[in-house]
Amino acid sequence: MIKLRNYILIGLLLILSCSTNNINELEDENPSGEELYFPPIDANTWENKSVSELDWNENQLQPLLDYLEDKNSKSFMILHNGKIVVESYFDGHTDSSPWYWASAGKTLTTAIVGIAENEGLISINNKVSDYLGTNWTSANLEKENLITCKNLLSMNSGLDDSLGDNVSSENLQYIADAGTRWAYHNVYVKLQDVIAHASNQSWTSYFNSKLKNRIGMTGAWIQNNDFNVYWSTTRSMARFGLLVSNNGKWNTDQIIPSSYLDNAVNTSQNLNEAYGYMWWLNGKSTYRLPQSQIQFNGELIPNAPADLFCALGRDDQKIYIVPSENLVVIRMGAAADNVNFALSDFDNQLWLRINALIN
Repeated sequence: MIKLRNYILIGLLLILSCSTNNINELEDENPSGEELYFPPIDANTWENKSVSELDWNENQLQPLLDYLEDKNSKSFMILHNGKIVVESYFDGHTDSSPWYWASAGKTLTTAIVGIAENEGLISINNKVSDYLGTNWTSANLEKENLITCKNLLSMNSGLDDSLGDNVSSENLQYIADAGTRWAYHNVYVKLQDVIAHASNQSWTSYFNSKLKNRIGMTGAWIQNNDFNVYWSTTRSMARFGLLVSNNGKWNTDQIIPSSYLDNAVNTSQNLNEAYGYMWWLNGKSTYRLPQSQIQFNGELIPNAPADLFCALGRDDQKIYIVPSENLVVIRMGAAADNVNFALSDFDNQLWLRINALIN
């Protein structure tokens, strides 16, 4: 009788063990039940799926593309579970044409900072002067030493954002204590200097080996006045969006630490709840915009899903990521309407048309 009880106990433990493993597997599985696709690293081939396969509204695709063309777009892509559903080019642009990311490329710096921290090269909670030395700003030493790497990621360095794009020390002047004022500022590029110093190699070399080459991106950092701007094909931008949409993992290769990335795509400070580590966040009750100290009520992009987060660049360069829909959406081009630094009405109007397609 005792032996029988032991066998039953062992059997129950085995069943429980198998059940637990299945639960873990389900938790790791894509919410749609479909395995996430990653294009080859060493080729420009990319699997597709059709609008009809997804049961989307095919009659809404052409109006969406017409709108994009009318709004000075160069390219547009929609990925679903990693596969291309829509890929369109306008105005002579092709899948091999490079275009600038503008400030959407800030998120590339975000990714590299997380990688460097994971390697033990830096800590985002350390002050910037630990890596660059003192007098990298014009603030006095006490105020300069308040500025951490995290302040640069979160855009609350307290440095004066009204003095232009130049990030030389004489142009980085104190206006408020770090952490007390949110302002969109190009001082974030100092993080690239931090990485170069900490890794003992150039920013480009570290970026290429730790991110670009590992996910098959093309492109290059091009000097534009006082800072680097990333240029690449639309598909390379989509590769980065796909990586981030999968919590920083490419296939089985964890490239950006998932815990760091989770912090990056959530509110990073208490001044602008729609801002993470250079990622913009939808679904919040208030937001602030570049070159303004006004707090606006409502969501960043009311027509977009609440869980959307995005990289936004000058002249409407866009990476939209929607976890609940397994979507990555890319737009490159000239300004849709007027020149802007990040958000414009184009975002909301574009999502009105995307919704008509996918719902």
